[in-house]
Amino acid sequence: MNQGELLTRLTIWLALCAYAIGAGAMLLSRRRSRWLAFARLAWTLGCAFFLAHVASAFTYYHHWSHAAAYLATAERTEELTGLRWGGGIYFNYIFALAWLADVGWWWLAPRSFGQRSRVLGAVLHGFFFFMVFNGAVVFGAGLVRLLGAVICGGLVVLWWRK
Repeated sequence: MNQGELLTRLTIWLALCAYAIGAGAMLLSRRRSRWLAFARLAWTLGCAFFLAHVASAFTYYHHWSHAAAYLATAERTEELTGLRWGGGIYFNYIFALAWLADVGWWWLAPRSFGQRSRVLGAVLHGFFFFMVFNGAVVFGAGLVRLLGAVICGGLVVLWWRK
């Protein structure tokens, strides 16, 4: 494994773990400030690691070419579904922007963030979960798939109990 592959894999593992910790802490917080502070830190780290993963993937795999990333996404999608479609790359872009906006909102306007509509929160977290599940479980392989399944299953259990 070369340095680029290691960095790309490491950053997504760290993003996935921080996502799980942040989302889990949010579900367990019951509005307690220490839990929420911990959740915000994990959420922020998860976002930062995900952005580092995107930068690493674009540097070492796609050479900063959207066309190359689109093609790689289309090839992987075809392997799994039989449909050659690279449009999933746009969902990754939206995911990165939405997570960054969510983190920014939490840090810049924590009171407003805490009072946001439950519907908006549910939509955002539903989308985040969808992306994590697809990235780790559906498109992942080996240990990533197993870790993704454990994380997603654990978050479903926490959400259900809440």
